[in-house]
Amino acid sequence: MCTGKCSLFIAISLYPLVLLSILCNILLFFPDWSTKYVKEEHITNEVKYMGGFIGGGVLVLIPALYIHLTGEQGCCANRFGMFFSIIFAAVGAAGAVYSFVVALLGLSNGPLCRTSSHAWEQPFIDKNLRYLKNPNSWSECEEPKNVVQFNMGLFITLMVASVLQGLLCASQVINGFVGCICGTCNDKQEP
Repeated sequence: MCTGKCSLFIAISLYPLVLLSILCNILLFFPDWSTKYVKEEHITNEVKYMGGFIGGGVLVLIPALYIHLTGEQGCCANRFGMFFSIIFAAVGAAGAVYSFVVALLGLSNGPLCRTSSHAWEQPFIDKNLRYLKNPNSWSECEEPKNVVQFNMGLFITLMVASVLQGLLCASQVINGFVGCICGTCNDKQEP
């Protein structure tokens, strides 16, 4: 077993998840596919925390790049490099946790929308996710159109992506320990 190949697999698996997290965070700024709500600052605070961009994006991309470089070396006998991949993977896991927590808060508090009282508020903030099971309550949000489904889909996607990122980064921590202790490659050249 070569821990370098495992590192390469982990890094390549992280790239699409990073892209997905960044894309979800960007899309959350445009409910109803309009820039109007960003200009008028009718966006929930959880979107402004940029969990998908900072946590699931940048804080996972930088470790993924380093882990990729470690994995590309293949049979490197560089245990020091594998040790650094543990530190970078821990940073990536922290970014994934940040992304997950922000997405969970965004899902829990619900979207910012214009209600029947013509006020911009978060009508589901005190409902502890119960609004997710009751589609009839979604009509409380009159504008932006379908904002509950929009936020729900993107925040759940962010949560799934961050869980996968966290698992991959935790796998790299274990892989890095194995690489540090046992060496990075078991290939033996025969004479």
